[in-house]
Amino acid sequence: MWLINSPVGRKFVMGITGAALVLFLLFHSMMNVVVLFSEEAYNAVCAFLGANWYAVVATMGLTALVGIHFLYAVILTFQNRRARGKDKYAVTTRQEGVEWSSKNMFILGLVICCFLVLHLYQFWAKMQFVELTHLGDVEKAADGAYWINFYFRQPLYAITYIVLLAGLWFHLTHGIWSAMQSFGLSNKTWLPRWKSISNIVSTIIIALFMAVPIVYLIKSLIG
Repeated sequence: MWLINSPVGRKFVMGITGAALVLFLLFHSMMNVVVLFSEEAYNAVCAFLGANWYAVVATMGLTALVGIHFLYAVILTFQNRRARGKDKYAVTTRQEGVEWSSKNMFILGLVICCFLVLHLYQFWAKMQFVELTHLGDVEKAADGAYWINFYFRQPLYAITYIVLLAGLWFHLTHGIWSAMQSFGLSNKTWLPRWKSISNIVSTIIIALFMAVPIVYLIKSLIG
């Protein structure tokens, strides 16, 4: 099958799953920033996206996207290393014009996986999972603002999130324009444009995400 056996097909799958995940991150970042204006409104959003059938279906779809994206990343990484063979040890100097993020996408992906595990444990497992299974405090499960206050007023967690989000920014800045290239939408004219768009979109997403731990950390420090 072309999408599985062809290198171009595998890159296309990486691109399409990556693009879908970027859209999710944009939505999630806009949802999160609501808490800075109204914790009640944020909790209303959490209730809407809680243990409802559409939220559960969306969660399952998101899990599939992440799984496929990671699986294809592993396949492409090992495929590229095998294709280079011993030549990968021949270059010891930094390649001009090659972004640091483009050479370390797999490492950045592992950083994001660590971030994902932490985020799922601290929020999803305490909220939607509890609502679905009733294994925990169901009342607090619907109170997303409580968990944000609980974690992001602790410097260790807030700073950890900020650092991991920086890694996500590097991953996105390369991933977005790379996806467009996989779709055949990039040429000499559009490549610089897609890179600029990637930087802008990535910065918006990460700035919105970072704003939450930063604001709550500041609140904790000033009392």
